[in-house]
Amino acid sequence: MNLEEVEERLGYIFTGKELLLTSLVHRSFVNEHKEMQGQHNERLEFLGDSVLGFFIADYLYHRLPNHPEGQLSLLRSRLVDAGSCAQYLQKLDLQNYILLGRGEKITEGKNKTSILADAFEAVVGAIYLDGGWGVVKSFLLCHLESTIEAVIGSPPRNYKAELQDYSQKQFHKAPIYKVIQESGPDHAKVFHVMVFLNDKESGFGMGASKKEAEQRAAFEALTKL
Repeated sequence: MNLEEVEERLGYIFTGKELLLTSLVHRSFVNEHKEMQGQHNERLEFLGDSVLGFFIADYLYHRLPNHPEGQLSLLRSRLVDAGSCAQYLQKLDLQNYILLGRGEKITEGKNKTSILADAFEAVVGAIYLDGGWGVVKSFLLCHLESTIEAVIGSPPRNYKAELQDYSQKQFHKAPIYKVIQESGPDHAKVFHVMVFLNDKESGFGMGASKKEAEQRAAFEALTKL
């Protein structure tokens, strides 16, 4: 497996490469390679499932302040079910990097919804362990926000404009956005942006453009506020 290619698709460079590798190892592969001693992605999938569920709940809670609990629960269930998670992995184009045993290869395991969904949740768990909540939240915003908004079916908010208004009223000056890192190849660049309110770090975001990253940094800052 070319881990650098995987990291380019994710827009995130792992400190612990073994976490990334494990997230893409299916149990069937380990069963045929006894030396790996249970190093498959099921524990990471367990963790990532909870991280993803909390992220979606947190996003919907702040994004839809007037929706009752029942509607929020329905939206969350649609966004975290196996079919959706499988689509998230396919959107990242990671299905061909999953390590499967011969039996699963023969039955085209890389097209099975359950295997794709588990791998996505395992990747989320791996990013959470490697980078923490702020990093995994920005990763999920970067790759899932458009899908979430489509499911919500509401007009998108202009988070930068809202944060600008807040900052002007509170501090009498505008927020400052800084690109702190660029990752990925030139044709698939990912921008990492930090926003500062009154000279204090207030939000972080990632995106395929500076504008997207700034919007997500503003969203995180507003969520904290």
